[in-house]
Amino acid sequence: MPPDFVDYIPLATTLVAAAFALSLFRRFRAKGGLHLLWWGIGAVTYASGTVTESLTTLLGWHEPVFRLWYITGALLGGAPLAQGSVYLHMRRPVAHRLTAALIATVAVAATCVWLSPIDYALVEPHHLTGRVLAWQWVRAFSPFINTYAFIFLAGTAAWSAWRYRTKQETRGRFIGNALIATGAVLPGIGGSFTRFGHTEVLYVTEFIGIVLIFLGYRFATRPALSIPARDPS
Repeated sequence: MPPDFVDYIPLATTLVAAAFALSLFRRFRAKGGLHLLWWGIGAVTYASGTVTESLTTLLGWHEPVFRLWYITGALLGGAPLAQGSVYLHMRRPVAHRLTAALIATVAVAATCVWLSPIDYALVEPHHLTGRVLAWQWVRAFSPFINTYAFIFLAGTAAWSAWRYRTKQETRGRFIGNALIATGAVLPGIGGSFTRFGHTEVLYVTEFIGIVLIFLGYRFATRPALSIPARDPS
């Protein structure tokens, strides 16, 4: 069965994520900050996941590409971005401990994904789904890691948007964080559809999600407005 139009959406998603990563690393080089470094890493892993989706659309299903997709997409799709928010909002010792726990969890999960046998009877020529993993228990890692990403990416962005909602001078930060929170939720929704074989929903939500996060970042990093004092007269 040939790929549909929606199967080519990851090509556009990759370009947006790559542009986002470039913007983040430029800002990191200029200003420093571990939160920017982690966000940059997150944009790279996001792009890496959609690259594997693009390759599957263009070249068909290949086992190494599938395993890389599951690791970079299902396991690392939002976690590094969330880790950037951890470093932005939490004390450095706490952030370091959470980083160690996240890296250890992802390392174990990635090893299991790489070692799991494949049920080739479930392989589709141009679609990616975790159903082909013979060790289905491995798929329990992704909801756990994605919940972590949801809490620290979408959660902190929503909290920041709430803080800035009433201040005219920080209107850009309110809009930016609201967009980031919305964009962070969408890939998780799409990912839940892959469990039922509807990977095309993930492709759409990944694209919209990274566009919203990129736009949110641009809004949130605009200089705050300077509100002139009212003339007493």
